[in-house]
Amino acid sequence: MWSVCATLTVGCLLPPGSHPAESVRSDCDTSLYPLSSPTSRFEDGRDGTVTDKQSKLMWMRCAVGQQWTQGACAGQSSVLSWAEAEQAAKAVNQKGQFFYSDWRLPQLPELASIAERQCKSPRINLEIFPNTVPDFFWSATSRPAGAASAPPGSTAAAATSDQTPEHFAFALSFGPDGVTYVNKQEQHDVRLVRSAR
Repeated sequence: MWSVCATLTVGCLLPPGSHPAESVRSDCDTSLYPLSSPTSRFEDGRDGTVTDKQSKLMWMRCAVGQQWTQGACAGQSSVLSWAEAEQAAKAVNQKGQFFYSDWRLPQLPELASIAERQCKSPRINLEIFPNTVPDFFWSATSRPAGAASAPPGSTAAAATSDQTPEHFAFALSFGPDGVTYVNKQEQHDVRLVRSAR
C-alpha cells in the first residue's frame, strides 16, 4: 500500500457558506493499478495553477475560497450555489487574479479527469490539489430533473417536465459519493479550469 498524505488544519471562525476546517488525508493503493492522475502528468505553473499535459487543461490548484500560499491551499473552500459559482468565475476573470480571463466551471468529464481512482476520501492527487475536501464539486454540465429515473411519457416524467436543464447540474464528489445531479440551488464546492491549448 502506498499512501499520499497532506494535512492542513485551520482553526478560526468561519464565514457563512464555508466548509469547516479539517485535516485532509488521502490513502492511495497502487498495489494493483498505477495512479490514474500521477503528479508527473501535471506541469506546475508555480502560481497556484497546474496544467494537465494530457488534456491540455489548466486548473486552479485551490478550490474557490481558498488561497494559494507557500505551496498549499490555505483556508476553507466556499460552498456556493451553481449561479454563485458562475459569478465567482466571472469575478476571477474580471479581476485578472490568475493572469487569464477565461476561467470557467469544468464540464463533468473534465472534472472527472482529475479524480484519482486509486485514492479514497478524497479521490484526488493531494500533491497537485492540496487540502481538497472529499465533497461534491459543481460541474457546468446540466441535466433535466428525472431524466435518469423516469421513462419518457411516464407520470414522473410529466411531473418534472417543467424542470429544465437550467434547474439541475451534475456534481462530482471527491469523496465516496461519485456523481449525481442536483438542483442548482444546492451549495457545493468549486474548482475553476481553462483551456491551455
